This record gives sequence, C-alpha cells and structure tokens, in this order.
Amino acid sequence: MKLYQLALLAYVGIASSIPSACTHANARNLALKDIPDSPGNPKILADYQPWFGDPDHINVGYNSQDPNVLRKQIESARDMGIYAFAVDWYGPRRPFLDRSALLLQRIASEQHFHVALMYDETQDDNGHATDDAMEAMELAYKKYIGPAAPGRDAYLLYHGRPVIFVFPKRGHTDWDQVRQQVNQWESPPILIYQDDPPPQFAKDFDGEYAWVYPGHKGWSPDGQAWGEDYLSDFYAKMRSKHPDEVTVGGLWPGFNDTKASWSLNRHIDARCGKTFEDTLRLFHENDEPSHPIPFVLIATWNDYEEGTAIEPGLPHCDESKADITHGVHP
Repeated sequence: MKLYQLALLAYVGIASSIPSACTHANARNLALKDIPDSPGNPKILADYQPWFGDPDHINVGYNSQDPNVLRKQIESARDMGIYAFAVDWYGPRRPFLDRSALLLQRIASEQHFHVALMYDETQDDNGHATDDAMEAMELAYKKYIGPAAPGRDAYLLYHGRPVIFVFPKRGHTDWDQVRQQVNQWESPPILIYQDDPPPQFAKDFDGEYAWVYPGHKGWSPDGQAWGEDYLSDFYAKMRSKHPDEVTVGGLWPGFNDTKASWSLNRHIDARCGKTFEDTLRLFHENDEPSHPIPFVLIATWNDYEEGTAIEPGLPHCDESKADITHGVHP
C-alpha cells in the first residue's frame, strides 16, 4: 500500500482543551506504522514541543514534564507509525525545555522509541550566537548523545551517526566553528538545516529539511496557499543540486498562529484534512527509488500555538469547512 494511501486512515482522540472548527476522528490510528522499516522506506519523525507547563506558553491541559503524559504520547505516536520525535531545544538557554527533553529521552529509551534534538538558534544577533551554539552542542553530547549520556540508545541515528536538526533564527552563528567542535565527537553528528544554509556555511551541513511554508507568493488571506510550489521546488533542488545530502521531507496539516503570543496572523487552511493529504502525496511522488528520502518530518506533533498539532488527530469536516492551521518557533 502506498504511503499517501495509508495516511488517509483516521487518527485517534481529541484534545478537548484545544478548540477547532473541525471534528477529529475518534477511530483508528494513522496506519503509517505499516510501512516496512527497511532500506528505501522513510522513517517518520514528528517535531515535538516540550514547553507545555511553562507559564510562557498556553495551557493545553498537560505538563511536558509529566512522565505519564510522555509515555502516552510515545505510545500514541508509535501507533501512528512515528519513529522519533525531533524535540525543539535551546540548550542551556531554556532550562525548562532541557529538563523536558531529558525526561522524554529517558522514557523513550524505556519504551524503545527515539528522539533527536532540533536546536533553535539564538534569536537575535547579540554577539553570542556562536558561543550559545557551541555551549549547546557541548551539552547535547554530554547529556543526550555521548557515551556517558543516559538513554543515548534512544537517540536518532543515520548510518550510525546522531542526527541534529537546526532551526535557524537571526543569530549569525559561525557554523564553521561549531562543525569543528562537533567533529571531535566519538561519532560526528549529521547536521540538518532548514532549507538552504547560508552559503558560507553550506559545507558544515549534511542535509536539509522542509518546513511549513505557504509557497513562493507568501501567506494568503484565505489560507488556501498550502506550500505546493515550495515543496515541489524543495524536492527538485535536493535531487538535482544536493543528491548526496540527507533530504528530510515535510508534512503539515495546516497552520494558524493566532493563539501564539508572537502571532503574525498567518494561516494555512487545513481544508478538511486535504492539506496534510497533499503534502504527503507530494512526498510520495518525490520519494523515488533512484533518490530515496530517508526521513519525513511532520510539523508538528503538538504545536497548538501555531495550529499544526497532529496529537489530537487530523481534522475532517461534516458540514462546515475546516480551519485549523503553525510553523515558526517562538
């Protein structure tokens, strides 16, 4: 059965604290778990927000440091066919998130699940972005990835090397210095950047991942632009210009940042679940035998502030049009 066909099966559950114009299927899990775990078949990842319970974020009805919540999330994700969570992480700059991520990795190890870090670059050009990144990588190796890290068996590997995603901001990190640092690790990490890294640092990265974006014309008032041209160009670019790099495809159900304190009133209409279906269809069409894509990243598991959470299920519509709608981290 094709990947896009599997994805159209129903999700489990609802999160009653998160309102939506759509209903959610209270039926079977997404059956992506039926994809064989073998060469040529992608591993499905989901971006994970570890910050709920922190007063800087909205109340979604649970705390990201509750072990019972994390166990249930891992169980639900595995039932959907998700292989690993890519956890938003700021290094020592945000201790609450670091504690949540450490707990998640420990429980993932117990549950034979996987996690990876998605390092969020320093937001502003305050002159400390490079130092912040190097301090974060040192912490990542000590606590999550290196030989003394508890639960390191849960960390996501590709060809035996740990995978670290980088979410760029405007911090002007000197990635040459960071790459030189991490190359000293027991197993140097695979660094994956969102879209194109700055040209002067392109050699420091091993791949790129797609992220929520409406397309080349930008955000449309009606939310109907869901990223078709952006994704098509992303896959074509990776095939033609970066065939030897790691490609990470992108899936999303929509986007709506109105609940976020940093809102810019952007949204992508869920279109009764068709936005997720179409992003998945494009992934399937571009996952060619001659250029297999090893990972696909769902944005996101639980970003309720930007309206991309799949944790409560995919939207579907009865009589009214759906409108859930994510993407840019705070």
